[in-house]
Amino acid sequence: MATTTTTPDAVKQITYLAAALKAPRIIEAATRLADQARDAGWTHEDYLAAVLEREVSARNASGAELRIRAAGFGARKTIEDFDWDAQPAVRQPVGSLASGGFLTEARNVVLLGPPGTGKTHLATALGIVAARHGHRVLFATATDWVTRLTDAHRQGRLPAELARLRRYGLIIVDEVGYLPFEQDAANLFFQLVSSRYEHASLILTSNLPFSSWGGVFGDQAVAAAMIDRIVHHADVLTLKGISYRLRGRGIDSLPSIRTTTGETEN
Repeated sequence: MATTTTTPDAVKQITYLAAALKAPRIIEAATRLADQARDAGWTHEDYLAAVLEREVSARNASGAELRIRAAGFGARKTIEDFDWDAQPAVRQPVGSLASGGFLTEARNVVLLGPPGTGKTHLATALGIVAARHGHRVLFATATDWVTRLTDAHRQGRLPAELARLRRYGLIIVDEVGYLPFEQDAANLFFQLVSSRYEHASLILTSNLPFSSWGGVFGDQAVAAAMIDRIVHHADVLTLKGISYRLRGRGIDSLPSIRTTTGETEN
């Protein structure tokens, strides 16, 4: 096979076309792969596919990074750096969730357990996975979500805000139950859950069992209706053990949480 080299005119043409396509990385990939293609005897189709593959991969990586930054995570946490020795029972289900299938099915994920057992870490890690799968993600605590919805309601744009949030493939609600909600706030939170029901996914973390959510939302009926919608299509994972923050400090447990029915949760 005759050996050819890229002419200056061809390089100029590639540069112009890459700029017109707003794909500047094609220039670098085309130049870098040209010699490899000639040496290996690639077909024109093989060479074109390789160049375009580099561009698509770079775009996906760049887009994922932008989505991760826009999500509002408090800190970046990954599945790989989670302490599975402390929570072996949830390793397999979390691994299944990491495929991203729950997002295409508009399923929810609920992470329950005492403080410090890794709920926020796993919620964040699954959010980062979602961003890398091309989904838009928003992360905030339950109280921050209520503040956001309250502001929208006061400004008369709650329906528009809920419609806008439905365009996000995943919303993460952290720390449900750490602070009780007033009735109006509970109703707004219920509207958020209802607006996403069978439409888009939620991840929620809570230090309380579902039986105690009535006290958080101030209304057993509202809590029951909310839980019904959340768990209808959901994976509910329970984390156990002591807080990782207490390990090695000579403290075996945190104070128990007294539920509204008088039972004690550890």
